[in-house]
Amino acid sequence: MRMDNKSLVERDLAVLWHPCSQMKDYETLPMIPIRRGRGVWLEDFDGKRYLDAISSWWVNLFGHSNPQINEAIRAQLDELEHVILAGFTHQPVLQLSEQLVAVTPPGLARCFYADNGSSAVEVAVKMSFHYWRNQGQPEKTRFVTLGNSYHGETLGALAVGNVQLYKDIYSPLLMDTLTVPSPDCFYRESGESWEDYSRRQFEPMERCLRQQAAEICAVIVEPLVQCAGNMRMYHPVYLSLLREACDRYQVHLIADEIAVGFGRTGTLFACEQADISPDFLCLSKGLTGGYLPLSVVLTTEQIYEAFYADYETLKAFLHSHSYTGNPLGCTAALATLEIFRSRDVLGRNAGLARYMAQAVAELADHPHVGEIRQHGMILAIEMVRDRHSREPFPWQERRGLTVYRHGLENGVLLRPLGNVVYFMPPYVIEEAEIDLLARIAIEGIDRASRLAAGD
Repeated sequence: MRMDNKSLVERDLAVLWHPCSQMKDYETLPMIPIRRGRGVWLEDFDGKRYLDAISSWWVNLFGHSNPQINEAIRAQLDELEHVILAGFTHQPVLQLSEQLVAVTPPGLARCFYADNGSSAVEVAVKMSFHYWRNQGQPEKTRFVTLGNSYHGETLGALAVGNVQLYKDIYSPLLMDTLTVPSPDCFYRESGESWEDYSRRQFEPMERCLRQQAAEICAVIVEPLVQCAGNMRMYHPVYLSLLREACDRYQVHLIADEIAVGFGRTGTLFACEQADISPDFLCLSKGLTGGYLPLSVVLTTEQIYEAFYADYETLKAFLHSHSYTGNPLGCTAALATLEIFRSRDVLGRNAGLARYMAQAVAELADHPHVGEIRQHGMILAIEMVRDRHSREPFPWQERRGLTVYRHGLENGVLLRPLGNVVYFMPPYVIEEAEIDLLARIAIEGIDRASRLAAGD
C-alpha cells in the first residue's frame, strides 16, 4: 500500500468528513497528511516539514512527541488505561485534582471532569442552573454572554456563544441567552487606552445585571482573548469589574479558559491578571499538553455543597461522560504540570512574546494592517482594506486563505481566522523559528494585500 501524500489524500477524501471545513474546498486546497511531529515541526509523507504556528488548534504546549510526556503515558499504559469514575477512582485523577486545586485561582476546590472543551462548558452551564434550583431559586434560568464570544459547538455551549458564523443556522435549537457588547479593544477610539475602553464597555454588562439579575444564573466569558472571535482582546480591568458585579448581584461567573489557560496569556491562568477567582473555571486544550482529550471544570466548595444531600432529595448532579477522568489523559496532564513546575516556562515565554512582537513590528505601518495585538504567547495581525478607517475586507474574498496557502507552500502552518493572521505556537519554539514564522506571515499578508490592488 502506497504511503505518500497523493495516495493518502485520495483515500482520505473517499471516507472522511473534516471538521470546520467546506469539503468542496479540498478540490483545490491542499490536504496535508502528517506522518510525524517533533517539537514545533510536523512532517508529511513526502518529507516536507511545516512549522506548527497554531499549536494544532491551540492544544500543544511543549512540542510534538515531547519525551517527558511520552514517557509518562507509556508508563501509565502498562498499569491502567481506563476505569469508570462513578464509584471508582485512581491515582492519576487524584494527583491531577490536587495539583489543579493548588495552582488555579484561590477558592476553586472541586474538580469535575469531561472529555473536551465544549463538554466542560456544558457542565458549568448545567451546574450553575442546577445550583440555583437546589437553592430554591428556580427563576434563575438565563445566561449572559459577550458579543463575538465562542464557547464550543455542542448546543449548550453554542447557545452561550455569539459568533454568528457558527451559531445562526442552529438558532432554532438553542436556548435563549442575553448578549451584551464585547469589551473588544479593536473598536476603541483614537487615543483611548485599552483600560479606558474596557471600563466603558462594562456599562452595558452592569445595566444588564442590574435589571435582570433575578433571572440570571451566570455570566460566561473568555478571559482577555476571544479566540475564535478573531483573536479580539481586552484589558483585565473588565474581569475585575465583572467579578465585583457578579458578587453584588448574586450571579455566577464562568471563566472559559479552555484556549487561554496554561500560560497562553502570560500568566498560568488569564484570571490571575485581574486577581479574580471565577465560580467555575473551564479548562481543556493545553491541559494535557495537546496529547489527549480531557477537560475539567473547577468550582467552589459552596457550589459543591449545594448538591451534597441524601439521594432522595434529588439534588445530585447526574451528569457523566464515559471517559471522565481517563487515566492516560490525567497522566499527560500531570506530566504537563510537571514541566511548568520544573522549568521557568512563563519566564521564557515572556521573552518569546517580546521577540514575536519585534519580529512583526514592521507591519505596524502596513496599509492593510488595522492592528497588531498581543496577550503573551497569542499575537494577532488584523488585515483590513484601509488601516485608517479599519474598513474590513469583504469576508467573501477569503484573504486569510491566501496567507494560509502561502504558509503551506513555505513550510509554515498558519490558519487565519477570517482576515486575522495569528501566532499561537508551542512554547518550545526558538527565536530562529519565530523569524521564519514572521517572514512567511509578512510575505503572505503582502500577497493577500496585493489582491486588493488587483496585482
